[in-house]
Amino acid sequence: MYEPIRAKSVHSTMAGTASDFPHRSREEELDIQLAGHLAALLAVTDELRGLTPSADLEAAAQRLAGEVSRLRGGHVPARTVPATVADPGALHQRAHALAGRALVVAASRADTSAAILAAERMDAHSSALAPSAAAH
Repeated sequence: MYEPIRAKSVHSTMAGTASDFPHRSREEELDIQLAGHLAALLAVTDELRGLTPSADLEAAAQRLAGEVSRLRGGHVPARTVPATVADPGALHQRAHALAGRALVVAASRADTSAAILAAERMDAHSSALAPSAAAH
């Protein structure tokens, strides 16, 4: 009534069987995810630097680029050209959210330097948003 299975399943779930495709460890996956969040935060930081240049944003961009480079095995992250027209408040909100995501992943993989940097950026963007929140 049923034809027997002739080929090996592509979804091998049997313990002890070697698969033909590479797997990443949980730590490698978290490294990739953390590098992505920090790279996105770097892009937003670069945009903010274009709108309101400051020593704090410059230092943050350098530290973010260093962390992304470390997580990507020495590959230097791409830097964006700042936009000419953007809402600084929206950029600070986005940066705050990205720093929060990076903090969660950094804490998950116990990466102290990335966690500290993400927490500092969250504080900086929160304080940048505080005057605008008080005005409304």
